[in-house]
Amino acid sequence: MLTSTPFPKSFASDNHAGVHPAVLTAILEANTGDAPAYGGDAWTTAMEDAFRAEFGAHATVYPMFNGTGANVVGLGLVLRAYDAVLCPATAHIHTNECGAAERVLGAKLITLPTDDGKISVDDVRGQLSVLGNEHHSQPRVVSISQVTECGTCYTADELAELADFAHAHGLFLHMDGARLANAAAELGCSLRSLTTDVGVDLLSFGGTKNGAMGAEALVILRPELDSPALFLRKQGMQLASKMRFVSAQLTALLTDDLWRENAAHANAMAHRLADGIADLPGVSLRYPVQSNAVFPALPEKAIAELQQRYLFHVWDAAENVVRWVTAFDTTPEHVDAFVADIRLVVQEIVGS
Repeated sequence: MLTSTPFPKSFASDNHAGVHPAVLTAILEANTGDAPAYGGDAWTTAMEDAFRAEFGAHATVYPMFNGTGANVVGLGLVLRAYDAVLCPATAHIHTNECGAAERVLGAKLITLPTDDGKISVDDVRGQLSVLGNEHHSQPRVVSISQVTECGTCYTADELAELADFAHAHGLFLHMDGARLANAAAELGCSLRSLTTDVGVDLLSFGGTKNGAMGAEALVILRPELDSPALFLRKQGMQLASKMRFVSAQLTALLTDDLWRENAAHANAMAHRLADGIADLPGVSLRYPVQSNAVFPALPEKAIAELQQRYLFHVWDAAENVVRWVTAFDTTPEHVDAFVADIRLVVQEIVGS
C-alpha cells in the first residue's frame, strides 16, 4: 500500500509549481500607482537592462505571455512565405503547440529523427540538397530546444557547430529556451555562453517553468532581425498592456542569479530522484538525467498504481516510459516520499 497522501506533490511538470516568493514580491512592488502601458514603464526598462547584462549589449528583448507566442513571433521574424523550419521530431513547436507555427505563419516544419532530442550538423546537412529547388520549401531556420524535450542538454561546442553550419548555408539558428536556465545550471555556465557566444540568432526565454507566475520573452541577438518584432508581437497577440507586471517577473529571475538558483535546485532534485531508483529491478532510464526531468521505464502495473497518488505523464506508452519533472519548489522530502512509494510498488510487482 502506498504511504503518501493523494497527490502530495506533482511530478508532471514544472508548470504545476507555484510562484517564487521573490517574483510575487516583484509583482507587488510593481503594483504602485499608474504607469504607461505597453512597455513604456520603468519596470520594462529595468528588465531590458537586465537582459542586456546577461546576453550582451546588442540584445533586444520582448516580454510575452507564453512560450508558444514567443516561438511563433520569433520564427516569424526570419521566415518567408515559402520557407521551412528544420527541427527535431520531438520539438515542442512540432508536438505541443497545436500547429501554431503552421497555422499562424504558414510555415512548413521538417522534422528530423533523434534518439535523445538533439540534432547534429549531419542531420541538417541531409536536408539542404533542396536549396534553390523551386519545387521544395526552402530550409531557412534550424530550431532546437535547450534543454530538449528529452531532458538532455546541448553543450556550447555542439551549439557553436550547429550555428556555424547554419550560417554558412544561409540559415538561422533559433532556440526554444523554455528551460534554458536548467541547461546553464547543469552545465555550470552563463546564459550568454549557450546563446550569444555560440551564434544563436534568436530565442524564446522561459520564465514560467523557472518560478515566474507567467512570463516568457523573445530575445533577439542579431540586431538586423529586430525591426519587425514590435509589429509581429502585436499581431501575434503577445503585447501586454500592463507589461510592467510581466517585466517585473523577468527582472526578478535575473536578479542575483535567482534563475540559476531555481534551476540548479530543480536539477538537483531530479538527480536525487533518479539516484533513488537506480538500483530497482525492472527500472531503467531512457535518457541521461541532464536537467530537471527523469524518464524511467517502469513495470506497467507500477505506473497505474503510482498515478493513483502522483501526477505525472506517460512519455512512451508502448515501452512504459514515464516523465517525472521537478521544480524550484520540489523539496528533498517530496522526492524521498515519492522514491519510497516507487520502490515499494515496484518491488511488490517485480517480486510477485
